[in-house]
Amino acid sequence: MSLVNSSFEAWDSDDACCGAMAACALNAKEDVVSPSVETPGGNPSSLVMEEMQGYDVEFDPPLESKYECPICLMALREPLQTTCGHRFCKACILKSIRDAGSKCPVDNDLLLESQLFPDNFAKREILSLTVKCPSQDCVAKMELRHLEHHLAACEFASVECGLCQQFFQRSQLQQHMEAECPRRLVSCENCLVEMSYEERLGHEQTCPLAYVTCEYCQTDLVRKQMADHYDMDCYKAPIPCTYTHFGCKEKMQRNDLARHLQEFTQAHMRMMAQTLRSVSSSFTPTSHMSSPHDASQQTQSLKETVEQLEARLVIQDHQIRELIAKMQNQTSVVTELKNTVRALEDKFTEVEAQQYNGVFIWKINHFSAHLRNQEEERPVVIHSPGFYTGKPGYKLCLRMHLQLPSAPRCANYISLFVHTMQGEYDNLLHWPFQGTIRLSILDQSEGSSIQDQEEIMDTKPDLLAFQRPTMARNPKGFGYVTFMPILALRQRMFIKNDTLLVRCIVTTQAELNSPRREGFHPRNSDGSTL
Repeated sequence: MSLVNSSFEAWDSDDACCGAMAACALNAKEDVVSPSVETPGGNPSSLVMEEMQGYDVEFDPPLESKYECPICLMALREPLQTTCGHRFCKACILKSIRDAGSKCPVDNDLLLESQLFPDNFAKREILSLTVKCPSQDCVAKMELRHLEHHLAACEFASVECGLCQQFFQRSQLQQHMEAECPRRLVSCENCLVEMSYEERLGHEQTCPLAYVTCEYCQTDLVRKQMADHYDMDCYKAPIPCTYTHFGCKEKMQRNDLARHLQEFTQAHMRMMAQTLRSVSSSFTPTSHMSSPHDASQQTQSLKETVEQLEARLVIQDHQIRELIAKMQNQTSVVTELKNTVRALEDKFTEVEAQQYNGVFIWKINHFSAHLRNQEEERPVVIHSPGFYTGKPGYKLCLRMHLQLPSAPRCANYISLFVHTMQGEYDNLLHWPFQGTIRLSILDQSEGSSIQDQEEIMDTKPDLLAFQRPTMARNPKGFGYVTFMPILALRQRMFIKNDTLLVRCIVTTQAELNSPRREGFHPRNSDGSTL
């Protein structure tokens, strides 16, 4: 993260007439002089100035009355003196003469613009007076001539946020723009599209790559996959009976459909027969199609067909019941075997994950297929198996994105992130997870000129990515959006035998503090959360 350092160079001037000529009050306007305008007589008209009253600031000690403008009742700005001995702000007296006529506002004596002359002595004295900074909470004092430069660097001065147009103290603006402004730019953690923070919540409700939970079976899937999941895979999704067109109005969960078809076989067959009867009874022959005798024969033939079908259905129903009973027995055995195999596989995977001891090599096979999908603008998101930092230790996994050519700010880059996972030892560990993570895409060249693509990052305990996960895999990750350009894969042998190797070395905070790790100084990195 880049830091912006503000510097302030002290300003001073020996010539009091040259200092603090611009606006220094919070509501003062800049002194703008319009160009001379030629009059019909050929003589240039007097300069017309936009209204600018005196200095509206707090003086310490209070301002003497001799330095007040009789028109705006504030400290004289660019004081002009009249032939009758009165002082006014330059803008105030010129506006008075233009609007009220050529007379002195104090004693109504005749007063022309040509009878005004600068009072540089009064100007120098006023600019030398001590004033308080008008910013709330600021206790600084300085000569009036230095106030403008002080306000340009004052940490308590009110400045406008360029994004939301709200005003904040200068010392708070950076924090506001980085973490609080509703219009600050953020990236969607799933599709990486940039948007303002206030648009993020709406985007999260529609992002096609966001993980959502099936309302029926509680499976976590990418949103764009959910429609197909409902239509084809979800075993708890409500679906209509396959005989709905014949009159069955039942709805059930997908995994209950087979049982429903078994229990209502005869009812479904009768519905089909009834449908055939309705078709046959509604048959009305026309003269040009067939004779009444032919129509009667066709009707009789349909009735006989229906009766034969009903008899066959009764026999088939008994056969189906016997087969279903056998199938249920076999299904229960197969299900039990599958559950046993799945439990053994999960146990083996967990035991294998505990052997990595913080050093994990992720082999991504058939990588060319992922590259083709990326080139064809199909999203590529890959998750690694879980691995432990030790025994006991934290359980982590890696996530890789191959950014599409159309990605707005990271096109054709490999993004690489680390996720915390629910592990066997979570109750024994200190949360949030703290340590150093070294991510590498390995150069598989032979010889001594190997050049891995590597980044090292320190964890940030205040981020959600390193809190104790509340689900199998923490949806928040931490890493690099632009870890490596995809084109760089071809510059060296990062892909060998269609396999990409990614290495993750994790050193926990406990290991960093151990005497065995003395002398190890991890390098901070500009990691980003996703």
